[in-house]
Amino acid sequence: MASLKHIILVLALLVGTFSLSLAKVKIPLGEREVLNKVHDLPDTDEFKLENGSYLDLATLHTEFNIAYILPLYITVAPKLVGYDEKTKEYYDIPDKEMESLLMEQKLKSTNLNKLPFYTQYGGKLVGLALIAFIIWGFIPSSKKKVEPRNI
Repeated sequence: MASLKHIILVLALLVGTFSLSLAKVKIPLGEREVLNKVHDLPDTDEFKLENGSYLDLATLHTEFNIAYILPLYITVAPKLVGYDEKTKEYYDIPDKEMESLLMEQKLKSTNLNKLPFYTQYGGKLVGLALIAFIIWGFIPSSKKKVEPRNI
């Protein structure tokens, strides 16, 4: 019996220290720039960069989010940029050069310069659902009347 008490005590201490360590974790909140690769350009000398890797196309936008997984709204609209996937760097390409590049590759900027559904609307839907559940939790439920019976 004493060993069961010791096990329960050790488990309680472990749970307590685990919850204390989680209390120090901060959830990131704020704006961040997001790069999404949208098209892989051919690996030719025309698109070869100085570091030896090749240029691709990506969209760059700024969003306000919670914990990097819940984008609430877009603060800066997306734009097409050059992108080096190995170094995670982007290159701002002037509009005329971008248009000629897209025409060369037979691409349309309207098809490439889109945000994913979750980035555009998903964060808002999840945020509204969380708020609705919180409000629903504060609304008191009506208590059912219980009639006593003789058994």
